Amino acid sequence: MLGLKTEKQLKNLNLNSYEVKIWSALLSRGKTTAPELSDISNVPRSRSYDVLKSLEKKGFIKIKYEKPISYVAIPPKEALENNKKHAQERAEEEIKKIDGAKNFPFIQELVALHKKGAKSANPAGLSGSLVGRHNLYNHVEYMMKKAEKHILISTTPTEFMNFAEQFMPLFKKLKKKNVDIKISTQLNNQTKKYSDKIRQFAEITNTDNKARFCIVDGKEIIFMVLDDNEAHPAYDVGIWITTPLAKDMGSIYLR
Repeated sequence: MLGLKTEKQLKNLNLNSYEVKIWSALLSRGKTTAPELSDISNVPRSRSYDVLKSLEKKGFIKIKYEKPISYVAIPPKEALENNKKHAQERAEEEIKKIDGAKNFPFIQELVALHKKGAKSANPAGLSGSLVGRHNLYNHVEYMMKKAEKHILISTTPTEFMNFAEQFMPLFKKLKKKNVDIKISTQLNNQTKKYSDKIRQFAEITNTDNKARFCIVDGKEIIFMVLDDNEAHPAYDVGIWITTPLAKDMGSIYLR
C-alpha cells in the first residue's frame, strides 16, 4: 500500500485514484492480468480495462498481447519521463489549437461583442478580484502590455525576483516604447543580481514598504492583499480596479 503523501503526489502527475491504485498494484507484481489487478487494487473490473488503457497511453505500463493478455509495469523513473513527454505533447497540441483559433471568424464576433460590452460599462468603475498567484501575474502582465506612459510597481524581494524572471522580455519591449517603469522593493544581496539586470529597463528604488501592487498609466491598479511569503500561491488574492485615483493610491503607499 502506498502512503497518503505518495498517493497525493502521484495524483498531481495527472493520475486519478484508480490509476494510482492499478499502477501501484502492478509495480508490486511486475506482470499480471487485468482481473488479478482488479482484485489486488480494489478497482471494479468494469473500470480496470479502461484504467489500464489510460495508463498505457500515459506511458506507465506496457501491454503483453498473449493469452491471457497481461500487463507489465514500467520502472517509475522511466514512467515519469514518459509522463513528461505526454504532458509536453498535450500542451503543444493545446497551444496549436489556441493559436489556430486566433484566425477563426468566430473570434471577430467575440471581439465585436466585447467592444459592445466595454462601451456600455463605466470605465472608471471597473473592478474585480483574482485568486491564485498565476492568475494575478497573468493580469499584471496584461495590464503592463497596455501601458502607454508609465508603470509603478511595489513588491517584495521574493516577488521582485519572480517578476524579473517572468517579465524581463516585456520590460525590454516597454522600454523601446518609451514607457517609464519604476519598481520599489527591499533591495538586498539576493535581489542585487536581478536589479542589476533590470536597471537597463526600469528605475529600481529601495523601500521599507512591503506593499504589493502595480499601477499602469495612473488609472489602473492591481494590489495583492496577502504577504506572498506566507500565502500559498494557490490562495494569493488580488483586487483590480480602474480609477483615476490609482496614481494617488500608489503615492500614499510609498510615502
